[in-house]
Amino acid sequence: MDRTDESLIALRRILRATELYERDLATAAGVTPAKLRVMQIVQMKGGTTTPKALATQMGVSQATITGLVDKLGRDGLAERVQSQTDRRQVNVTLTSRGQTVLDSAPDALQQRFVREFERLENWEQAQLLSSLERVAAMLDARDLDASPVLTGGSLMAERD
Repeated sequence: MDRTDESLIALRRILRATELYERDLATAAGVTPAKLRVMQIVQMKGGTTTPKALATQMGVSQATITGLVDKLGRDGLAERVQSQTDRRQVNVTLTSRGQTVLDSAPDALQQRFVREFERLENWEQAQLLSSLERVAAMLDARDLDASPVLTGGSLMAERD
């Protein structure tokens, strides 16, 4: 087998891993990776944060966050609450059901990646990052809207 085939197989394995994780997460916790990430960020920020802060941290538009928060609200996992300090501001908070789902969710795929990536030597991290950026450029994906959520599809076209 030549290197071209081996590289395509490695890419396909990465894509399959994200697909399988997404399916396992939906079965175990009933949420998608993007919804889980929003919930994790809310929790990390002390249980409440703004949609703008979510969008900034996830690297997506506020419209994408609005859609995700709407879906979390319909699922009873999060809610919008008017800020106590600024009446013009709305915060996103987890419901008790949302906290329960978050506590029971399996380890996110990106968390596994982060753990392993951080174990690498500095030069290995730089080499891997350079290679991944090169692959993204080769696939003409350099300017695509992306966040640090390993999922098989678009965050905008997320399924309920």
